[in-house]
Amino acid sequence: MSSSAIASLPGFRDLTPRECAVRNYVFAAWRGAAARAGFVEWEGPTLESTDLYRKKSGDEIIGQLFHFTDKGEREVALRPELTPTLARIVAARHRDFKKPLKWFQIGPCFRYEAPQKGRLREFYQWNADILGEASPAADAELIALGIEALRSLGFTSDDFAVRLSDRALWDRFLKTAGIEADRTTVFLQLIDKWEKDPPAVMDVKLQALGTSREAVAAFMVSAREEPGPLGPVIDDLTARGLGGFVRIDPGIVRGLAYYTGTVFEFFSLRAGARAIAGGGRYDHLVSTLSDGAVSMPAAGFGMGDVVLGNLLEETPGPCARLHEALAAAAALDVWVVVADEERRADALRLLQDLRGRGLRADLVLAAAKVGRQFQAAEAAGARTAVVVGAEWPVLKVKHLAQREEVTTDRDGVWATLAQWMEIGQPVG
Repeated sequence: MSSSAIASLPGFRDLTPRECAVRNYVFAAWRGAAARAGFVEWEGPTLESTDLYRKKSGDEIIGQLFHFTDKGEREVALRPELTPTLARIVAARHRDFKKPLKWFQIGPCFRYEAPQKGRLREFYQWNADILGEASPAADAELIALGIEALRSLGFTSDDFAVRLSDRALWDRFLKTAGIEADRTTVFLQLIDKWEKDPPAVMDVKLQALGTSREAVAAFMVSAREEPGPLGPVIDDLTARGLGGFVRIDPGIVRGLAYYTGTVFEFFSLRAGARAIAGGGRYDHLVSTLSDGAVSMPAAGFGMGDVVLGNLLEETPGPCARLHEALAAAAALDVWVVVADEERRADALRLLQDLRGRGLRADLVLAAAKVGRQFQAAEAAGARTAVVVGAEWPVLKVKHLAQREEVTTDRDGVWATLAQWMEIGQPVG
């Protein structure tokens, strides 16, 4: 009987230690940017009632979910996003928190859709939201947060831009064009395909709604020249020195039937690249999920790790910074070399003492020649080595990069390492 290896499921990843290190590098940038901006971390369950997503997005969302009936006969789904969970929690416990809430979350999400580059069925997403603040300043704060996170990873205004639009822009156009309210969703779906559909095909579809491609194009041009409702957001970001990242683009739709005001998209400027993140203002969601019991303005965005991870590897500046960070994170401070196996117990005690002082320290677990142990130290990127041999308690401490060696005793090891730290050779 033959056997075959069981592969991972389509759209799910096996993460090697290096890939985990890349993910953690991204997470650290997200958490750092959020903390610097005064956001606090929260978390919600991975499994939710399917009705939570129906209530937010309608029955059409079901086809995009991993959903099933559990042993308690409940219809449940793996979370495809975190915003509905956030709105549910805030609606239930809003009296417990001072407003506005500035919350962020990092965790796995799941969508049942065709896997492709930049889009998987399981992915990690950073969500940042401000609830309880209706002013455009909250929208600008969120956009600034996203920019800060990307800049901390090495991206510049040559690498990405923030494209802004607003539901009010299209409300104004719909009213002027005389398009009925019940055709709004169809119209916005067409705008979402503006750059994909051939002009002639788009024109036929728009004429069926009572307008034309020419009229829509002219409106887009005028909207870019006159910011209208987006003016306060742009002014805020300009005051922060971030205006160079921002451009008005009415073609950014992002489900305007759900969003109630500003919408934005962080978009890579690399050829063939796509959106890095997106979000906007969703002032009605808390009310919808609480059946009107709680009304609270809200805005937020989500940034996934898949597209961002690809861009980190493909963009020269951020890629170089990534590799430097990974090398630094992987490097050990000290490698303990056991030159005499009869002193292994002493070496182990020294190892644990170094670790207890906060240093990253390791050794070869089984007996090995000294030369092999130094090879292992080099492979691990160790900065220093401490040789434990027959001369115990006399020890040799070696600075591997500078080829410097010091002879000391058990009590002097830490002083030697501390001295090297003081002269700019960090070991911790």
